[in-house]
Amino acid sequence: MDALLGLTLLALAVAAPFLYPRLTLRRALSRPLAPAALDALRRYVPILDRLDPALQEQLQRRVKQFLHEKKFVGCAGLEVTDTMRVAIAGQACLLLLNRATGVYPSLRTILVYPGAFAAARQDVGPGGVVTHFRQTMLGESWQDGRVVLSWDDTERGALAWDGHNVVLHEFAHQLDSESGQTNGAPYLGSQENYRNWSEVLSRDYAHLQRAAWLGNADSVLDHYGATSPAEFFAVATEAFFGKPWQLAQRHPALYDELSKYYRVDPRLWLDEPPAADSPESAPEPVVMPALPSNRSFAWASW
Repeated sequence: MDALLGLTLLALAVAAPFLYPRLTLRRALSRPLAPAALDALRRYVPILDRLDPALQEQLQRRVKQFLHEKKFVGCAGLEVTDTMRVAIAGQACLLLLNRATGVYPSLRTILVYPGAFAAARQDVGPGGVVTHFRQTMLGESWQDGRVVLSWDDTERGALAWDGHNVVLHEFAHQLDSESGQTNGAPYLGSQENYRNWSEVLSRDYAHLQRAAWLGNADSVLDHYGATSPAEFFAVATEAFFGKPWQLAQRHPALYDELSKYYRVDPRLWLDEPPAADSPESAPEPVVMPALPSNRSFAWASW
C-alpha cells in the first residue's frame, strides 16, 4: 500500500508541471471578461460590435488566453495598466480569428514604452566596417519571445483605425516567424498556397518598391513595406484590417490572399468610404521588375 501511494505521489509530482498550466488556463477561460476589460476592448478594437456574435466570443476567449499567458513589462518608467493589456491583446488577437492556431505560442513578453523608443542598430559597410547607431522605433518583434511597443502609437493606431497600426504590424511579424523565418511567407499549409502567395505578393511588392522609388504618395500601402518582404507582409496586414475597401480596390489579388490567410473579410466590419475618399477601381497591376535591392526574396524559394 505504501509503495502504491508512493508511486501515485511520484506520478502526480511528475505530471503537475504539465497539468497545472492547463488547469489554470481552463479556469481563466471560464471566467467572463470584467466589465472594465470589455469596455477597454470595445474602445481599442472599435470594430468589435461589428463582428458577428460568434467572432466576438472567439475574440474574447483568445484575449483571455493572451492575458493569462503573456507577461507585460513597462519600460522607461511606464506603469502598464489593465486597460493597456486589454488594448494590446485585443488588437493582437484580431489576427487569429477563425484560424486553427495557438495564441502566439512562442511569445512570452510584451515590453511597453510610453512612446517611441531608441533601439541599438549596426550597419556593415564596404570592407566589413561596422557602424553602430540608434534608431527611433514604434515597435519591434523578436523571434526570442518578445514584442516591444510604443503605447502612444498603440493607442493612436487603435483609435484612428486608419491602416496604420503598430500592434497589427508587429504581431504580423510574430505570425510570419512561425514558419521558421521572418521573411514575408508565414505558414500557409501547402506548396500550392506558397506558389500563389509568392506570385501575388512578389508582384505587389515590386510595385510598392517602384512607388517608393518615385515618391508616389497615392498608395494604400505604406512605403515602409518596400524595405523587405517581411515588412511588406506586415504593412499589408495593417491595410487589410484598417483600409479593407481601399486595399481590395487597388490590390484585389493581394486582398484575396490575405483574406484566405486570415480567414476573415474586414469589409464586413467597416463602412465603404465615400467615393471621393476611395481610390478609383484599378485593373490588376502589370508585372514590373523589382528595383535593385540587397535583400533576398524569400518567397521565390517556394
